[in-house]
Amino acid sequence: MIIYKMKLKQSIGILGVVLLIASCATNPFTGKKTMALPGTGNATLFPQAFAQYNTFLSENKPVTGTAQAKMITRVGQRIAVAANKWLDANGHQGYLKDYKWEYNLVDDPTVNAWCMPGGKIVFYTGILEIADTEAKVAAIMGHEVAHALGNHGQQRMSAGMLQQIGNVAGNIAFANNPQTLAIFNQSYGIGSNVLGVLPFSRKHETESDDIGILLMAIAGYNPDQAAELWKGMKANSQKKGGQAPPQFLSTHPSNDERIANLTAKAAFAKTEAKKFGVTQFRN
Repeated sequence: MIIYKMKLKQSIGILGVVLLIASCATNPFTGKKTMALPGTGNATLFPQAFAQYNTFLSENKPVTGTAQAKMITRVGQRIAVAANKWLDANGHQGYLKDYKWEYNLVDDPTVNAWCMPGGKIVFYTGILEIADTEAKVAAIMGHEVAHALGNHGQQRMSAGMLQQIGNVAGNIAFANNPQTLAIFNQSYGIGSNVLGVLPFSRKHETESDDIGILLMAIAGYNPDQAAELWKGMKANSQKKGGQAPPQFLSTHPSNDERIANLTAKAAFAKTEAKKFGVTQFRN
């Protein structure tokens, strides 16, 4: 029993130390502290992301030289410039110094796009059926770039580490009670996802929508098109008969919630863009 109590105290102590150091980074766009456990910083995360990106490109079919491929690069470069302008103007000079921007269109019917930590971006050809204007592409690009700028990859990695630590601590704590241990292991994964990881992911999506619409406006794209993009996403989902899971079981906000949020944020994005001399917007 003494050994058991010591193990429990040790596990709780370790978890406490980790929690104390969890919020040691700052999101430059929100000013809020974010989780950044040791081993999840740019020096570790970026090389891993760059290697994974190169592997992905070697195993898929990048599209080069086409009008669509050139548009992806053009929009991406404008969004990157907009991000740098905003960061410099708000006291974050040099924030992007380790970013290695790269933009690729991949021949795949999946409706998807993503940006890895460090600025490695992929658009799938399938998403361009819905993002049928350059401004809608900019809305997606801004959103995906915002994930990288907000250190969401670092936060997800940190959250995963905390989830693992909690699981280990629980197994140590209940090691002498097999019945309780079995209940814990059955419920921990579901509980930690529904109560922790999923809301965390939805927060990231909303945050990226907010940052992304700002970046697209500064880049000269009409922020009203962000809501139009998601109306198209909703229509595409309905056309395919897709039933969205209840929001508390989803990693993303509902389409309706995103449309409402982006509609409300468009005027603010235009006002912010004017600070950078942007008064005309591309559709």
